[in-house]
Amino acid sequence: MNILITGASKGIGRAIAEELKSCGKIFVSGRNAEALKSVGAEDYCVCDLSKNPEILGDFIEKNNIEILINNAGEYIYGSIDKMSIGEIERIHRTNLIAPAYLISRATPYMKKKNFGRIVNIGSISGVMGEANASLYSSSKAGLLGLTKALALELAEFGITVNTINPGWVDTDLGNESVEDSEFSKEEIVECIPQRRFVEPKEVAKLVKYLISEDAKGITGQGINLCAGLSVGI
Repeated sequence: MNILITGASKGIGRAIAEELKSCGKIFVSGRNAEALKSVGAEDYCVCDLSKNPEILGDFIEKNNIEILINNAGEYIYGSIDKMSIGEIERIHRTNLIAPAYLISRATPYMKKKNFGRIVNIGSISGVMGEANASLYSSSKAGLLGLTKALALELAEFGITVNTINPGWVDTDLGNESVEDSEFSKEEIVECIPQRRFVEPKEVAKLVKYLISEDAKGITGQGINLCAGLSVGI
């Protein structure tokens, strides 16, 4: 199977790439060429999804991608009245418009094969909302709507579409988000029922299950992997 993971140079994306190496040929994309080279994938594509997703779309068609993991994402913290039109457009292009576009480029081959797996990496902020991260929350909430609609549209072709919604994850992005917020990491941990951040490998292992034959009946779902954060405090 030909598998593409976006945003694979570090964090969750890299963990997914490492976990799925036993499942098929791994292709990765991101903005850092040196970091992508070190993943040891079949091939890589340097691309900024907020600017030129067409480059990755061509890469998808060239390599007959059967499994698409839309992991690349961007986070911005601040009140809505401080956001510029450029920031609003950039985060939605990266987090929502690019995944939809990449799916549009991947599905013709999946339909031809009568098989496909699409896994979007969303966020618990798209399920619950997050004050001062409205752009991030709205873009990730959009992924859930996209997932449900596409699951219906593509079911007859043997293609499943699901979204994983991580909570706080122990990655560079997760820790940078803590620094941007008005709370310390200790204060945030106190609000998580399991009193811990999720590990990237936990997300990666769930992705591995969702692309497997055992998970062929799971589609259109948003799965919260958040150490209990979505349940309440």
